[in-house]
Amino acid sequence: MAVPLAAMVPFANPMCDDKTQKKVLRSVKKAAKHKSLKRGVKEVVKCIRKSPLATPSTSATALPNGIVVLAADISPMDVISHIPVLCEDHNIPYVYLPSRAELGAAGATKRPTSVVMLMPKGKDVKGDDGAESKEDWDDVYRELHKTAMKLGQYVRV
Repeated sequence: MAVPLAAMVPFANPMCDDKTQKKVLRSVKKAAKHKSLKRGVKEVVKCIRKSPLATPSTSATALPNGIVVLAADISPMDVISHIPVLCEDHNIPYVYLPSRAELGAAGATKRPTSVVMLMPKGKDVKGDDGAESKEDWDDVYRELHKTAMKLGQYVRV
C-alpha cells in the first residue's frame, strides 16, 4: 500500500525501505502472537517511561528494553512527535513505517495503529507445528534490534 509523501510526518526518520518494512511487520506479527506487544501512544509512552534511563556504561551490544515502531502517516503529527525523544533518552531504538493501517494489521488489531513497542520478554506459544518457542521470539527480537540499529546509524538531522 503506497502512502503519499505529503501524508508523512517530516520527522519520520529512520524510515524503513520495502524489504526492511516486511521484516519489521513480520516481527510485529510474531510479537503479537507471543503477547509481547504494546499498542498505542498511551501504553507505549507509559512503558518507555518505566524503563531505565540510558547510562554511558550501557553496552551497545546489550538488547534494549523494547523496540518502538512508529507510523509515518499520522495526523496530527503532535500525537507522536515526543516519542522519538523519549526513546533516545531511554536508549530504545525506533523505526518508522509508512502506513499505520499495515502496522495495525500486523499488530493483530482491526484499527490502524500509530505506534507499537515490541518487548523482549515473550511467552511460550505453540504454533501449528509445535516448533514455535520463546527461543524463536528471542532470535526474531535480536534480528529486529540489529535492523533498527543499522537504520538508526543513518538518521538525517
